[in-house]
Amino acid sequence: MGGLTRIYSRAAALLVLGMVLLLLDFFSKIYFYSLCPFYDSFQAIPVFHNLLGIDFSIQLTLNRGAAWGFFANFQYLLVALRILMIFALFLYLFFFTKRRAYHIPLVLILTGAIGNIVDFFLYGFVIDFLHFRFWGYDFPVFNVADSLITIGVVWMIGLTLFSPKKKTSHA
Repeated sequence: MGGLTRIYSRAAALLVLGMVLLLLDFFSKIYFYSLCPFYDSFQAIPVFHNLLGIDFSIQLTLNRGAAWGFFANFQYLLVALRILMIFALFLYLFFFTKRRAYHIPLVLILTGAIGNIVDFFLYGFVIDFLHFRFWGYDFPVFNVADSLITIGVVWMIGLTLFSPKKKTSHA
């Protein structure tokens, strides 16, 4: 019985983590969406300038497509693909993966995907507002959900590339 209790408590902890991150994403988008209309939509609110060559500002961008606005003319196809991806990741996380090391990065990816799809259903677009300029390169505007997805994917790649391989026995 103790093993089942550990499984349920781990799943509950993962769900709580996801909910906290989802709320962070949700409230950050609401805050900046309500703040930024007082500024010209192309005007950035500077946070810091030229810190080791990096500029950071808040700049409201309404993204109707996928990453960097790609496929903005295919919103309903994107929503269907995002829902399928969320469903597949959820099934993989809670029913198929046995590697505990994958749980948190999968929760990050799922949470980010859910955060962006909630935007689509609430507003018809995704609210982006974090804008960096790295040594003169203008990085596309993004949000907390995008950050969660990116961190989760990089974490998963790192786990895949750098985790010790199991030795197989040949009988």
